Amino acid sequence: MQDPLPLVQDIVLVGGGHAHALVLRMWAMDPLPGIRLTVINPAPAAPYTGMLPGLIAGHYRQDEIMIDLVRLARFAGARIILDRATGIDTGAKRIHLAGRPPLRYDIASVDIGIGSGLPALPGFAEHAAAAKPLGDYARRWDAFLTQAPAAPRITIIGAGIGGVELALASAHRLRATGRDPQVTLLDRASTPLPNIGPRARATLLDRLSRDGIALRTGTTATAIGAAGVTLSDGTTLPSDFTLSTAGTTPQPWLAETGLATHDGFLAVSDRLQTSDPQIFAAGDCAHLTHAPRPKAGVYAVRAAPVLLHNLRAAATGRPLQSFHPQRDYLKLVSLGTKEAVADKFGLRSGGAWLWRLKDRIDRAFMAKFADYPAMPRHLPDPAPTGLAEAMGDKPLCGGCGAKVGPAALSDALKSLAKPSRPDVLSGPGDDAAILRHGQGTQVITTDHLRATCADPRLMARITAIHALGDIWAMGARPQAALAQITLPRLSATLQADMLAEIMEEAAAIFRADGADIVGGHTTMGAELTIGFTLTGLTDHPVTKAGARPGDALILTKPLGSGTIMAADMALARIRGETLGDHVAAAYASMSRPQGSAARLLAAHATAMTDVTGFGLAGHLLEMLEASGMAATIDLAALPLLPGAETLAAQGVASSIAAANRAATDWRLTAPPSPRRDLLFDPQTAGPLLAAIPAEQAARTLAALHATGEPATIIGHITAGTPHLTAR
Repeated sequence: MQDPLPLVQDIVLVGGGHAHALVLRMWAMDPLPGIRLTVINPAPAAPYTGMLPGLIAGHYRQDEIMIDLVRLARFAGARIILDRATGIDTGAKRIHLAGRPPLRYDIASVDIGIGSGLPALPGFAEHAAAAKPLGDYARRWDAFLTQAPAAPRITIIGAGIGGVELALASAHRLRATGRDPQVTLLDRASTPLPNIGPRARATLLDRLSRDGIALRTGTTATAIGAAGVTLSDGTTLPSDFTLSTAGTTPQPWLAETGLATHDGFLAVSDRLQTSDPQIFAAGDCAHLTHAPRPKAGVYAVRAAPVLLHNLRAAATGRPLQSFHPQRDYLKLVSLGTKEAVADKFGLRSGGAWLWRLKDRIDRAFMAKFADYPAMPRHLPDPAPTGLAEAMGDKPLCGGCGAKVGPAALSDALKSLAKPSRPDVLSGPGDDAAILRHGQGTQVITTDHLRATCADPRLMARITAIHALGDIWAMGARPQAALAQITLPRLSATLQADMLAEIMEEAAAIFRADGADIVGGHTTMGAELTIGFTLTGLTDHPVTKAGARPGDALILTKPLGSGTIMAADMALARIRGETLGDHVAAAYASMSRPQGSAARLLAAHATAMTDVTGFGLAGHLLEMLEASGMAATIDLAALPLLPGAETLAAQGVASSIAAANRAATDWRLTAPPSPRRDLLFDPQTAGPLLAAIPAEQAARTLAALHATGEPATIIGHITAGTPHLTAR
């Protein structure tokens, strides 16, 4: 078997614009070995702007117009970092980010779009929305629709094509909800729609008039208030919802990179290179110096194949290609209803059939990011009996989903003798072993995770929190950590960089809770695996034994990370939702330390554990067995990560879920449902589970909530043979 080729260069895509989305998809079909590909974007999904008017008009759901960058990056084998770029240090070859340390690159490309806001306009930030970027606009529009008055007043600053489309779309949507909107378009130019042919312009102006949309030209907004827009002539226009489409604002940090710019946009050559030949740019943030064009997504789409070729060529020392944008393009302008007008080379046509054409073109583009080709499963022919069954029908999960099943682990541990040393107070069976330490006790545990994603810094954070869970569950104070790290094959430069990322992030997590990394071991292997051995100190360890009838069961975090990670690996889809949003929420939950929660719980807990690889049912039953008790939980009270229940209903499950079910099902009474299935879901960096005396439960829960912990009482301990009843 051939060893995987080492990674030797970093190509970083800054932004999830149309050009970069297409580059990622094409890369997935033909990756360049030896390259670590990274995409940076502040949100897990990026909008396809061509369908924005249809979204505002109510013709599309939001998920239908969003490119799920998390799924796309997984398909492309790329690392995705959900953060906002704030600068580029071309000398050090580092990209600065808002929420984490700088990221190295060998070759970079920028496709971050533009803003349509008017930040210098007084009151804009507080009282208005910008059409770009889409996210904030869509949220504000949805909120407005739920509370808009009977005769809502809408003001749109900018009477270009985008402003006209959104004015017509807004009026249509509000009329569809039974309201009587008053929409006004403002433009500083004396002639509206200057970038479209005269016949198409006449059609659009006629539609504005027929829809009762007022058009005020030769005027500007001088201030935005909570209930109106002040105009340059001193009058105030009442407005319940104010939107700007007028700005074409480049992100300010581009001008601070030292790269050549044109009106704040990155100046690029015909090869899409900036003034630094190792940095490329495409989309609205770029200015084509050899062929200036208006800001339109069609040019980003057409540039994508050239950009991909040139990124690969720059990495391999081969000749670059030139990008020659078309002189004009077919403009299909929606009319609010399911009609559109077309314009190209001054020609004009309109009607419902053009909406159907536009809809077909837009959906065809989005279909590129809907269902990805399945990766072939390679079995030898002939194959040994049992090989297909052992491989299973799911990708091997990472995190705690990659654990050995509870039955196999239990069988292996049976061969271990009870501790023979007097200073070893307990061994297998609890979250951590307990050792005598002077007049007190020390606990020791070890844990490691197979990477669930290609971001080593994020994996280091999650693994550190996951390993600390055993210390926190014992009511101990973290003391010291040893690191065990397996790196994939890398060049010396990338090896040093990845190791530094892992150690910096893990050290920060441990240090924040009072522990230090004191050593460890590294090796090279097939994939990234991170582990830590930890010690902790406590005068009164909290074990799984000790729960009493009437104790409340408090869970500190939502469940479902195993199912969501399995969906991520399988490139699953959820109708009406964006999987990437759920993956991002799961990582945010896994990244949340629980030291403060553990200390609040340990002050009163009669028994405590952390919920990890064996799922809530498995770990709660361990507590019940150790305590000689039973328990009843309320399935409806279980806190779940967004998307987890829907995915479970679709049959998505982690590769260890079946083994968890087999080990616990016979001691569980619960009605069939997706929530029941999630009782067997493995959790990575999962919640703490504590039995708290009834008289302390409400006070403890309130204290947890006061510190921001999303804790919940999910049930109670009852007397009886160890058994779990879920209702």
